[in-house]
Amino acid sequence: MNDIAAARRIHIIQGEWKVANDPNAVISTILGSCVAACLRDPVAGVGGMNHFLLPGSAGAMSAGGDATRYGVHLMELLINGLLKQGARRDRLEAKIFGGAKTIASFSNVGEQNAAFATQFLKDEGIPIVGSSTGGDCGRKLEFWPVSGRARQYPLTGAETQKTVALEQRPVRTPPKPVDTSIEFF
Repeated sequence: MNDIAAARRIHIIQGEWKVANDPNAVISTILGSCVAACLRDPVAGVGGMNHFLLPGSAGAMSAGGDATRYGVHLMELLINGLLKQGARRDRLEAKIFGGAKTIASFSNVGEQNAAFATQFLKDEGIPIVGSSTGGDCGRKLEFWPVSGRARQYPLTGAETQKTVALEQRPVRTPPKPVDTSIEFF
């Protein structure tokens, strides 16, 4: 059986991240101007991917922005998720994808996203072992977190425009948990 048929597929959308240590897992996403960072620890056999819409900063998030849109937040969540699964920071390696300029009249947020991811990883001392950013087409990305293998497919113009429309929608936020505790006086 080929590796594609045997794969356990995990799809993420903007604002999400996933970590896996299953050799049959493949994490996928579709990117326009968004960026996905794929990190792994080859010794621990664990890896993961995030998908962020904007580079962001602590100031942008505290001003009422949804933290799940921002790279700074999702990079930290991904790294912490890997560490919880046994990865060591000094063994992490990264691949980054996305950051296309999908609409000519818009500012190039894709370029800003890619620059942010590159600088963040450099600042954290995490080597980038592969990268495919920029261009004017979206891409479908598949990442095997244990092996570090990545594969991307360019999207057609119509597929890219559909991806742009999805990226402009609000990020899904999980409902707040209902407090079921009862306090007696």
